[in-house]
Amino acid sequence: MQTRIVKTDGLNQQILEAGDGPLVLLIHGFPELGISWRAQVKALSEAGYHAVAPDMRGYGGTDKPAETEAYSILDLVGDMVDLVRALGETTCTVVGHDWGAPVAWHCALMRPDLFTAVAGLSVPFQPRRPGGKPTPIMAVMSKRAGLGELYINQFQDPEHHRIFEADVAGGLRKGFYAYDGATPPERQSTGFIAPGHNFLSEVSEDATLPPWMSEMHHAEYVAAFTAGGFKGPLDWYRNIDRNWALTAFLQDAKIRQPSMFVVGERDPVRHYAGQHEATLKDWLTDLRSQTVLPGAGHWLQQERPDGVNAALIGFLSDIRA
Repeated sequence: MQTRIVKTDGLNQQILEAGDGPLVLLIHGFPELGISWRAQVKALSEAGYHAVAPDMRGYGGTDKPAETEAYSILDLVGDMVDLVRALGETTCTVVGHDWGAPVAWHCALMRPDLFTAVAGLSVPFQPRRPGGKPTPIMAVMSKRAGLGELYINQFQDPEHHRIFEADVAGGLRKGFYAYDGATPPERQSTGFIAPGHNFLSEVSEDATLPPWMSEMHHAEYVAAFTAGGFKGPLDWYRNIDRNWALTAFLQDAKIRQPSMFVVGERDPVRHYAGQHEATLKDWLTDLRSQTVLPGAGHWLQQERPDGVNAALIGFLSDIRA
């Protein structure tokens, strides 16, 4: 397993990689890094694949454009197209977790010739909904339901990343704790924020690191986000409405490549994206498997590495057969 910088047309991208064989691209989410896929890079490389986990645009050792507009879904998909080409490949399987899942789904939608199979973890495919920009609709729906403000709407504030930068170690600890499957239900986040609070203030100060995260692993995240900040990662969220405008050409498009989806039974994301799990078969026309991991929370590839590895290797073996 090695870490190196790959220079592409658009960015210098830091990747974690191992193995030889068909390319499998592993896309992380928020607030993660390529190192969140270590267990999968190891397992996939041992199973005969070239596993590559980049630090995504705005994260870790990869370049961090200053402009908010540089983090649209077109930029994120373009980065992965560039990376595959820079690695000397013409096809690959793309796997995404959390925010990485929408990137992976859109890779499959936009470039089916290049991304010939796709897997999503934690965040199901969500088709583009006609009728207006998403964040105002989410705000109205949350208010009507009396649920509080969805954190995604709070993240639209151009200064909101500063709540994470004020205490990087504490903010990461709280975030991982609040979305972990080992956290008691009454202490998990729901994603909806009460008036006067934010994503971090609602989490108890005595939050601990999840069982799977060592102090050393936490320190790796702290070092990366202390150096790089949180503006770039939150700029992904600040492009949600812009992404809706940019992807009108994908309205009603379906993913026809082989696909799979895995989610944790206790993943808080299911509170606000879970309804899309029921419609996956309508939009993924070659859905090979849809798995719920009992007791697992949001950080699937790190919480349940054996289960995720088995699912991915089974899927890859099936599509190669």
